[in-house]
Amino acid sequence: MIKTGLSLINKVSEGIKSRWRNYYYQSLGVKLHGYIWMRDIEIPRNFTDIEIESPCALDRGVTLLCSGEPVDKPRIYIGSHTYINRNTFIDATESIIIGEYCGIGPNCYITDHDHGYDAELPPLKQPMVSKPTKIGNNVWIGANVTILKGVSIGDRTIVGAGSVVTKSLPENVIAVGNPAQIIKYRT
Repeated sequence: MIKTGLSLINKVSEGIKSRWRNYYYQSLGVKLHGYIWMRDIEIPRNFTDIEIESPCALDRGVTLLCSGEPVDKPRIYIGSHTYINRNTFIDATESIIIGEYCGIGPNCYITDHDHGYDAELPPLKQPMVSKPTKIGNNVWIGANVTILKGVSIGDRTIVGAGSVVTKSLPENVIAVGNPAQIIKYRT
């Protein structure tokens, strides 16, 4: 009985914290369309460049980072019914779109940019090179997956744990590896 009571208190406490985070980030300019379940997440800047549909859930340690001057359209867009697991980092300078009903495993990195590689410039002086990244609807991304700039992942595709996605994947496939390769077509 005591364990059940503590569990209920913990759930209520987490719900209150999540609602407070919704209010806090909305007040900073994040576009939240309804209630979003938010654990202890981080949005360090450019709040107005992020749009999230409801219902959606962001677990503990998720970071949404937009770099550059604020823009008129979202740099990070997350569709409804999507769950982003612990310690996932979404890093945008141009555009990252995540569709509806997606499941993203823990410790993933999703980006739309990297740096140039001019031999005459030191690493931190290299210009940013950006291309939009898009994840379709009903996509399942396993744990520890890296998705690089310019990649498009088709609807209903599964990316296996530990994969590095360097090139676009069509819909209805299973891909694994570094670099990710299609191993099966889903019927």
